[in-house]
Amino acid sequence: MTLNLRPAHECAYDIVSLGEVMLRLDPAENRIRTARSFNVWEGGGEYNVARGLRRCFGKRGAIITALVNDEVGKLLEDLILTSGLDTQFIHWVESDGVGRNARNGLNFTERGYGIRGAVGCSDRGNTAISQANINDIDWDHIFGTLGVRWLHTGGIFAALSADTAAVAAHAMATAKKYGTIVSYDLNYRPSLWKGIGGIEKAQEVNRELARYVDVMIGNEEDFTASLGFEVEGANENLTNLEIDSFKAMINQVSKAYPNFQVIATTLRQVHTATINDWGAIAWDRETGFAQATQRNGLEILDRVGGGDSFASGLIYGLMEKGDITQAVEYGAAHGALAMTTPGDTSTARLEEVERLMKGAGARVQR
Repeated sequence: MTLNLRPAHECAYDIVSLGEVMLRLDPAENRIRTARSFNVWEGGGEYNVARGLRRCFGKRGAIITALVNDEVGKLLEDLILTSGLDTQFIHWVESDGVGRNARNGLNFTERGYGIRGAVGCSDRGNTAISQANINDIDWDHIFGTLGVRWLHTGGIFAALSADTAAVAAHAMATAKKYGTIVSYDLNYRPSLWKGIGGIEKAQEVNRELARYVDVMIGNEEDFTASLGFEVEGANENLTNLEIDSFKAMINQVSKAYPNFQVIATTLRQVHTATINDWGAIAWDRETGFAQATQRNGLEILDRVGGGDSFASGLIYGLMEKGDITQAVEYGAAHGALAMTTPGDTSTARLEEVERLMKGAGARVQR
C-alpha cells in the first residue's frame, strides 16, 4: 500500500469527519405523509463514517460540524455523545429563537418496502453548518497540535454552500500539510446542487477538492456527475460487462488524478427496495483492483447509510491491515450489516463484520 499514515501514538485522533449532522425522523413502516409518530436518530454522510469507525471498529474519533444552540441542537449533541465521538469541535451558533439566522437540519426518510422505494425529504436550508467559515475552527490546532491520522469529508458537505466548499478545501489542505490522510466520498445529490449551479457547479467544486484527496469513494453516478468521467452503459444495475467498463473508467480517473492512491465503489443491483445484490470493488495504485465477496439477494431493512458504512469499513481495513483486498471486504461486509438495521448509522460489532467476511450465516448466536 502507498498510504503513509501518521503513527497512532503521535495523534489524538484516528479519524475526524467534517460535515453536517441532521436529525433523522423515521416513520418506521409508515409513510412520511401519513405518519403520526417518528423514531429519531442522527445522521449525515460524513458523520456516519466517523461514527462507524468509532462504534464498530473502536477508533478514536471526532466530528467537526456546527449546530444551533437550542433544544434540537442539544438533542443532536446528545445523540453524537452516544456515538462516542468527541464533540469539542462542534461550533455552536446562538439561536435567534425562530431560526431566521440559522437552524438545525432535519431529514425525513421512509425506508421503502418491496416495489415501493425509499423516500428522503430533507429540511436543511439555512443550517448552521451551511454558514460555516474557515475561521470557526482552529485547524492548525486539530491537525498540527493534536494530530489526526485520517480526515474524511465529502460532496454532501461541499454542496451545502459556497462557504462549505471553501471550508472543505481549507481543512483538506491543512490536513495534508500535517501528513493526515484525506478521504472523500463524492456522494452526488442533485437536490443539493440544483439551486447553486447544478451539475456544472458540482464538477467545478469537486474537481478542485479532488486535488487534496488520497482515497476517493463514489459510485458510477458520482464519478460521472461530480468529476465528469463517463462509464459506457452504466446504471444502478451493473452487469459483469459494465463492471469491466467501470474499471476502465477508474483507470482514467487514476491517470487524471495521480494523487489518488485508492479508489473504491459499492456495486448495487436493485431488485426491490428490500432485495438488493450487493458488492464492491476497490483499486490502489500499487496492487490494482480487488473485488469484495458478492452478496446476491441481500435482504435490506434500511438502505440509507450503507455506503457510509462501506466507507468506514474500507478505511478501517486500509488503516489497520494495509491491504486493499482485506479493506474492500471489511467495507462490503460492514455496509451489508448496516442495512439490516434501521437508521443511518451502523450498530454492527467488529466481531460480526469479521464473521460475515468468513462466510458465517444467520444462525442464532448463543
